[in-house]
Amino acid sequence: MSLRDFISKQYIDVIQWTEEEDGILATRYPMQDMEIQNGARLTVRESQMAAFIDEGRLADVFGPGLYTLSTQNLPILTDLMNWDKKFQSPFKSDVYFFSTRQQTAQKWGTATPITIRDKEFGAVRVRGYGIYAWHVFDPRVFHTKVSGTRDTYLVSDIEEQLRNTIVSHMTDTFAGSSVPFLDMAANQAELAMRIGVGLKPVFADLGLMLDTFVVESLSLPDELQKTLDARIGMNMVGDLGRFAQFQAATSLPIAAANEGGGAAAGIGLGAGLAMGQQMMNAMRPDQGGSTAIAAPPTEGAASAAKFCVSCGKSITRGAKFCPECGAGQA
Repeated sequence: MSLRDFISKQYIDVIQWTEEEDGILATRYPMQDMEIQNGARLTVRESQMAAFIDEGRLADVFGPGLYTLSTQNLPILTDLMNWDKKFQSPFKSDVYFFSTRQQTAQKWGTATPITIRDKEFGAVRVRGYGIYAWHVFDPRVFHTKVSGTRDTYLVSDIEEQLRNTIVSHMTDTFAGSSVPFLDMAANQAELAMRIGVGLKPVFADLGLMLDTFVVESLSLPDELQKTLDARIGMNMVGDLGRFAQFQAATSLPIAAANEGGGAAAGIGLGAGLAMGQQMMNAMRPDQGGSTAIAAPPTEGAASAAKFCVSCGKSITRGAKFCPECGAGQA
């Protein structure tokens, strides 16, 4: 080395890093044409870790704190460089800083519905989305498997891989579960816990720790959702016979309000009650083993017809008792 090179050579006696922007996971401290002074000060702030790397080999890792660099606190680097314990000369080494703070509100979602086998519905397609949070936990593993020798590694560089991993594991969770889709959708907290437990080892394999995992929504595609809504509606109706009677009863005020006076109101009343009775009989076998279906009254017959005040069955005008239910008539 010439005298001019020796004079122009720069030495580093303070090594520290502050994040210029959000989303930085790893960055290399600028070291070009510079050497680290023996006894230099290394500052590692909270939510950071620092690693020394010699010729591609990861050496010593430092957590938060203030350090005076020497062979005493650089044991791995000292071994790699074959330094004497009293070595005091400047040295070259790459220094990487890692952000260990939590990366919050990271979003995941199914770009297209995923097909799962449900024990109640069979094969169904499901959509889901939510948020999760994680942080760099093991800089050694993260540097070796993920960030490598890049000058800067960002959250955006890995988020697509993490999202795809989540969706893949979500499918596996449904496939290995005996819990029906409706039960899982009704208890999203339990579903999130199941998925999170399975994802933690996958994140750890990359040097990351999964802190939280939240399922915000779990739904079926629109066409399947309509089918499910119809099924729920049928379950809510329950007894179709009683539902038909209710429908007929609620239609009476509308029929009575139609033009045509009392005759039209009578027709509406009789037709409504007869329709309700007809639907009831259609769903119930009669005593002879056949299904009784009453013919709808014609317009002329309706004006001369008389109906039972109790069951609504058409009876002969002037009859004192209903032949169907036996109720006395006014």
